Amino acid sequence: MTPKLALGAMALTLALAGNSRTALAGPQDYEFQLVEPKIRQGGDATVAVTLTDKRTGNPVADAVIFATRMDMAPDGMETMTTLVEAMPSTEPGTYNFRTRLVMAGGWRFSIAAKIQGEAETVESRLVIEAIE
Repeated sequence: MTPKLALGAMALTLALAGNSRTALAGPQDYEFQLVEPKIRQGGDATVAVTLTDKRTGNPVADAVIFATRMDMAPDGMETMTTLVEAMPSTEPGTYNFRTRLVMAGGWRFSIAAKIQGEAETVESRLVIEAIE
């Protein structure tokens, strides 16, 4: 094999290896995190979460958030729910939501998103502490 041909074969192998790593990404490679885990109780609370690709540490912009739920499951009151409304964000990879935290205590924020190029859904359950 000539050096030029060997170099081309190596480049092709590396390119294919890079593509297969991307194709093997799954929901475990992404993580939602609360920007602030303690939020003032009230009728107009804003919950901000970031979505990060754990493999690179980069924010994930343009995910499609299709399911959200806010309940008081951490305090044993899973049936105590409140509405969650998506709001605009100026930071890539940060997603803002308006909600009503009518009681102080633990609230669980369940969120599900689809990420471009990924077949599976990324889901998370985050615990917020509503403070007086």
